[in-house]
This record gives sequence, C-alpha cells and structure tokens, in this order.
Amino acid sequence: MSAVSPATLPTVKAPRPPSPFSNALAFGWRAVLKFRHVPEQLFDLVMTPIMFTLLFTFVFGGALAGSPADYIQFLLPGILVQTVVFNSVYSGMGLSTDLSKGLFDRFRSLPIWQLSPFAGLMVGDVLRHIIAGLIILCIGLILGYRPEAGLAGVVAAFLLIVAIGFGTGWIFLVLGLLIRTPMTVMTIGFTLIMPVAFASNIMVRPETMPGWLEAIVVRNPVSHMTTAMRGLLDGTATGGDVLLALAAPVILTVVLSPVVLWLYRRS
Repeated sequence: MSAVSPATLPTVKAPRPPSPFSNALAFGWRAVLKFRHVPEQLFDLVMTPIMFTLLFTFVFGGALAGSPADYIQFLLPGILVQTVVFNSVYSGMGLSTDLSKGLFDRFRSLPIWQLSPFAGLMVGDVLRHIIAGLIILCIGLILGYRPEAGLAGVVAAFLLIVAIGFGTGWIFLVLGLLIRTPMTVMTIGFTLIMPVAFASNIMVRPETMPGWLEAIVVRNPVSHMTTAMRGLLDGTATGGDVLLALAAPVILTVVLSPVVLWLYRRS
C-alpha cells in the first residue's frame, strides 16, 4: 500500500474556541437538567409558592383585608419577592454540592471561560425564578388577582424578579464556597433570610405595626422590593421606588461578586 502524501490530505481549519456566552449557556443547560435528576428541587419550586399563596390568602385574608379576594391584591406581589429570595438559597446549595463532588476541580481543567460554572448557576436561577413567578401569578389570577398595569406591568415585574434573584444569589454563592455541606448551606441560608423576609411589608402594612418595628420594616430592602413590585403590577410605581428596589441587588453584586471570585480562585 502506497503512503499518502501529506499534500493530498484535506486542510481543515481548527474550530474556534467557544465564547463565554456559549460556555454560560452550556452550564445553564446543565443547571436545567438538574431538575430532572434532582426532582425534590422541582417539588420545592412548584409546591412552596402554591402553599404560601393559598395559605396566607385564606388564613390571613379575612382578618387583614376583610376578604381573601381583597387580600390577594396586596399579598401576591409580596409573595413573588419572598419566593425569589427563598429560591436564591438553592444557588448556594447547588454550588456546595458540586464542590463536594469535585466537579469544579474538573471544570478548572477544561479550556473554558473560568466563570462559566457560576454563569450557568445564574442561568438556572433565572429559569427557576421565572417558573415560580408564573406559578404564583397563575394561582393569583385564579383567586381573583388582577394586575392593573396589564401585560406591560407583568413583564416589568418579572424583570425585577430576575434582578432581585441575581443580586441575592451572590449571598448564597459565598455560603456555598465557604460551606461544603449543602444541607448546612440551606439551614444557614434560611436562618439569615427568613427574619429579613418576614420583617417586611410582604404580608402586613408597616403602619399597623408598633413604632419601633415599623421603623425597621420601612428600611428593610425587602420592603423596598415589595413596594416596587406592587407599584409595577398596579401601574403606580415611580422611578424612586424601582431604584430603591434595585439598590440592594446592585450593592450585593458589586460587593460579593469579587468575593465569590476570590474564594473560587483561592480554593
């Protein structure tokens, strides 16, 4: 058999390396696949919003607003904020799980954008927040909730949901890098976030509270987020409301994203 001359071999251009955007989408798809392989996350994602919405509407509605139908108009925007903040804990849990299994050591050896795994976590979080928000909105519509601002208000509210989830997610990414036990991340995460969420105007108007508690609640970042969410859905939001709502997510992103990168590179 005669040898093949190198000149006769076809010339094939080397493929271009994947962009950071494609890396992020690949890891985002990985985060989506976790719903199939870890079904308990999907259960929490679906059942928790339904439980909170139905429970608070029918248990507190008559006492706080005279009827569940009136209370749902006040409650639903707050439940959207609460659900996004609570769901952000899963960012840290997923990161802690991957680190404990050594997956991030494998990711470091790949010729990819270094921050792709974190970008993938964020993409998965955005999907989780949108799904939970849609579930809550559908339940609310069935119970009689009506967004006065219409479709434009709903779209604006969901953009705020994404911003809130993105900002608060950094808190739990830090916890996930510091704590290698997912259940401990969840325990500490909810211990930190529950007092902040419940000491807000999500369920009750601050003016009905004692003076010292009202002073705390009106300065709570979650209260600013809830006020903006209500305003966007009702069509009464001001630029100041939205800026106050975005202040905490922006500050958390600016302060904690370098911390996350430093902890990741150090480990």
